[in-house]
Amino acid sequence: MKTIAFAGLITLVGVAGLSFQSKNNFSDVGDDNTEVKNLPAATNVAFKRGEKLSFRLSYGFIDAAVATLAVTDENLEFGNRSTFHVVGIGSSSGISDWFFKVRDRYESYIDEKALVPWMFIRRVDEGGYKFSQDYVFNHYNNKVKTDKDKVFDVTPNIQDMISAFYNARNLDLSQAKVGDIYTVDCFLDEQIFPIKIKFVGRENVKNDLGTFKCLKFRPIVQKGRIFKHEEDLNIWISDDANHIPIKGQADILFGSVKVELTDYKGLANPVAKIK
Repeated sequence: MKTIAFAGLITLVGVAGLSFQSKNNFSDVGDDNTEVKNLPAATNVAFKRGEKLSFRLSYGFIDAAVATLAVTDENLEFGNRSTFHVVGIGSSSGISDWFFKVRDRYESYIDEKALVPWMFIRRVDEGGYKFSQDYVFNHYNNKVKTDKDKVFDVTPNIQDMISAFYNARNLDLSQAKVGDIYTVDCFLDEQIFPIKIKFVGRENVKNDLGTFKCLKFRPIVQKGRIFKHEEDLNIWISDDANHIPIKGQADILFGSVKVELTDYKGLANPVAKIK
């Protein structure tokens, strides 16, 4: 089994306060008298600053939410290293906004050369339930510090739930074979989650934007809790150098959830759209 970074579709993903920024000095990341190791070298051809992806989430026949993923024009430095600032925003829509309001915001500052995160910000507001998470990553000594001053040991080149997606978009999938499994370690909710996803094949997918050549993947999920079968969650990404999500579909115990790309701007490469 191949062990390379790949994450599934991220769609429903606040700005960190000044008090948090002063508590975690960005210039001090990695400066803790530990041995400094070289960060991984990664080549990014899949995305660039200014890219914006928009999605619609449906539950059955109901349009339930909208979401965007955007690489901003900002270039904040962490320890003199340039970063991509990615912001994901998800909110309920239509009738869903009346009985279960969602206002979520996720952010990640991703090293431009190594494609690993330096900081992850999570602001969740779902049906009145609210919580926040702030993680500062130290890839020089493989540790993560939370906004509660907890420090966790992590695996090398650990990802957050946003950075994993952007890192994985740079995988060379041209020689992918059906059955290949890709994995990534992701730090979430103060734990390391090994995400596994299987390559299923190539398909053409049609949505409101047209028809796209796609690579189909199937995350390996736990049966019985939400999903009846392992094959109940599928993701289609564009079969081009962008590797953007075109569609995601999950058959859960209580119905079917579908996510579709509704708009894209600022792509780094031509998209595999069939004219």
